[in-house]
Amino acid sequence: MRLPDSFYQSRKLVDLVENQTSYELEDSAMHIFETHLRAERVQLQFGTPVLASMFEGKKVMHLGDRPSFDFLPGESLILPANEMMCIDFPEAREDNPTRCLAMEIGEDRLKGVISFMNEQMGRLDGQVWNLMDYNFHFTNDHSIFQILQRLVYLYTENHPSKDLFVTNMVQELIVRILQTNVRKTYQTQTSELSGSRRLAFIVQYIRKNIRNPLTIKELSEKACMSESHFYKVFKQEMGISPTDFINVERIQKAAALLEDTTINLTEVFLESGFTNRSYFNRMFKRLKGISPSNYRNRFV
Repeated sequence: MRLPDSFYQSRKLVDLVENQTSYELEDSAMHIFETHLRAERVQLQFGTPVLASMFEGKKVMHLGDRPSFDFLPGESLILPANEMMCIDFPEAREDNPTRCLAMEIGEDRLKGVISFMNEQMGRLDGQVWNLMDYNFHFTNDHSIFQILQRLVYLYTENHPSKDLFVTNMVQELIVRILQTNVRKTYQTQTSELSGSRRLAFIVQYIRKNIRNPLTIKELSEKACMSESHFYKVFKQEMGISPTDFINVERIQKAAALLEDTTINLTEVFLESGFTNRSYFNRMFKRLKGISPSNYRNRFV
């Protein structure tokens, strides 16, 4: 993610560890932190829920009783109010700084968006939208990346309508993060939820039949819905279309197969449900940022 020129023109580099540049609006705030020296066990805490997202470098996060984990560019983390973060910066230096965004979002704003979603974006099987799981660690998809990039620009811009622009973007960001959270829940708890949640059952069905052709018609019949209603509900809850979700699952399958260097590339894309090698290559690079052959070379 690129920081705009307006940020560098206005920010003052005072501290070499977690230098903070802040932009505050009525019910949200954005802080950009930069670290230019290796450091350990740096503590940070906010009084409101926070979205943290990495720009550059690497952090090692220590949160409560959970195991420490790497926090890398392109990833985000949702933290509750008053969560104490303890952070290591193992690679930070002057020519390789660590840069991270921390965005505070007021509880009232979160509750307002969730109320709107429950009124306008009803979920299946009696489920309702709730606050996302805190300490939710995820990789930004393309839509979330674009929103964060736009928010950085808006906060650092001097524009009379800044509050209005940010309000609209923050609402979309919350919706997409909640959808990402639901999607990850269905992906990681498929077996436990498949007996009571239709979309979890569909995720399980997709995985069991990943190497076979899969159509919206087939999936909607399995979910006991019309094609149009299934498509709408799936995208509304999961944040992506059924076709895009199938491609994500197929690329995940392909990535796992590529780690076994005894399986040739043709077998990989066929076992993952692709019938066209060039389409497989394009989709893999789009979702993983690297070609299948280069990804395979990591394990040679």
